[in-house]
Amino acid sequence: MKDISFPSALITGASSGIGAAFAQRLAEQGSDLILVARRKERLDALSRALQSEHGVQVEVLVADLGSPSGVDMVAERLKTAPVDLLVNNAGFGLYLPLAETAEADMLDMIALNIVALARLTHAALPGMLRRGSGAIINVGSGLAFNLSATRATYSGSKTFVLNFTRSIEEEVRSAGVQMQALIPGLIRTEFHEHSGTDIGRIPPQMIMDALALVDGSLAGLRLGEVTCIPALPNVADLHGSEAAQSTVAQHLVRQGLLAERYGP
Repeated sequence: MKDISFPSALITGASSGIGAAFAQRLAEQGSDLILVARRKERLDALSRALQSEHGVQVEVLVADLGSPSGVDMVAERLKTAPVDLLVNNAGFGLYLPLAETAEADMLDMIALNIVALARLTHAALPGMLRRGSGAIINVGSGLAFNLSATRATYSGSKTFVLNFTRSIEEEVRSAGVQMQALIPGLIRTEFHEHSGTDIGRIPPQMIMDALALVDGSLAGLRLGEVTCIPALPNVADLHGSEAAQSTVAQHLVRQGLLAERYGP
């Protein structure tokens, strides 16, 4: 593993769960932090604790990344005062059949899970490329690999995160900037209260602690993993899946021929 450290980091969705776990681990490593979320009281409490325990500088940005104005504020912060690590963690899911999902909820998921993440990545990346260093972790979901009823918008948004991140890595891999799509499975956070999942019915051994997930993500950066799945026992399974995708893509342009199953 290569040694990686980040003097500064901006974390979205930092008031609880995976975001707060990233803040904890990065503060332990000496990173100065910018914490972004809507809940000022939680951010302030976390900021005080991290500064007291680890002696790092912590800035609080209260922003609703589901709104254009909130994204504007954080994007401007990234442009005017670049950071070494961006963790795009903010997001939410609501599990209902699409026909039963309120249009506003559907659009809110798209705005937060896709638009905000893409805009902040776009804001942070040029500065990293100029410096020839930095990393962006975009938090996806295991549902990017597992299609299921009631999760069309959320799963679709996380598939965007995966492909968006992997494609950018193709652009920047030789420029000193690392991209990672972090793929959580079942993580012990408040997310499930809002998504409609009864986590109490899930066997405890299937649920990972948020700090363990973050440990896997940071170790994955040291290993150079672009798609990081901390719960996956055998990374060869991921490589096989990516190879199969590549094979399908190659056949899409095989001289423009119609596949035999569709007839002459």
